[in-house]
Amino acid sequence: MSTHTHSHDDHKHDHDHDQKHDHGHDHDHGSGGHHHHHAPREGQGRTFALAVGLNVVIVVMQAVYGFLAHSTALLADAGHNLSDVLGLLLAWAAVWLGTRQPSARYTFGLGSSSILASLANAALLLFACGAIVLEAIQRLLNPAPVAGLDVFIVATVGMIVNGFSAWLFMRGSKEDLNVRGAFMHMAADAAISAAVAVSGLIILFTGWSWLDPLMSLIVVSVIVWGTWGLGRDAMRLAMSAVPPGIDMERIRAYLAALPGVGDVHDLHVWALSTTENALTVHLVMPEGHPGDGFVQDVVETLRANYAMHHATVQVEFGMSCHACVLNERGHVH
Repeated sequence: MSTHTHSHDDHKHDHDHDQKHDHGHDHDHGSGGHHHHHAPREGQGRTFALAVGLNVVIVVMQAVYGFLAHSTALLADAGHNLSDVLGLLLAWAAVWLGTRQPSARYTFGLGSSSILASLANAALLLFACGAIVLEAIQRLLNPAPVAGLDVFIVATVGMIVNGFSAWLFMRGSKEDLNVRGAFMHMAADAAISAAVAVSGLIILFTGWSWLDPLMSLIVVSVIVWGTWGLGRDAMRLAMSAVPPGIDMERIRAYLAALPGVGDVHDLHVWALSTTENALTVHLVMPEGHPGDGFVQDVVETLRANYAMHHATVQVEFGMSCHACVLNERGHVH
């Protein structure tokens, strides 16, 4: 005997699922509540629109003045900003896709697009850094006069705009890896622009043109350090790893301590998106099924206390073997 209950967020409509899990057998679903958390943070679309618009202006300004002032750092910063515009558009698209309702083909919805956007953002950042390094090295080998005042003024404007954009994304960066990617882009741009502004000021008074590309190399190393962590976290989510901040042993201990539960197995946790987590578990209850109310309480507790936005619970008597096919591949649950 098996019973399933799914947890989604209250404000989304109820829908039925016929789902075959990778446990080697079909499951019927019980009558539990359905709750989804697909709505993005209020005003997030406006934040992306404003950040994209501001960065397009900065790209044009830095590209024009970088060419006129013979500044590799400004041109590199313009290229980096252009990659950020693409990254912001990716992240914005992922937020929009995350609001789409589940369908017959995409039964979990399209929230996982935010994970792909985070991966793409990290890749774009690293690609932009590579382009900056290449240009900076060429400029170090073949130094050219740099208009320090122009560089200082344009870079300072870029620093202010990017700093403001980063501030817009700061609130959501701790809980959403996709928004964290956008924040990283903006914060990295602000850091680059600040460094370029400082080098422009020093060049203005000393004439040290070699400082322009050297400053680019220093800032790139800082960006790569931060981007590596973003890419690593996004890759782990894409590989269905347990999301950061989720304590599997704490969840297992809660489930095992439930009255009537003799064993807990096939416990799986993965990310549905950069803000939502899913869980499936088998509870062995030899004394019989405790009723839908018990299962619903478990699902609600998992959602409220353990950040499991979509929980599927199967109750078994323990009278037959329900082996998980992953165990056959050498995995332990």
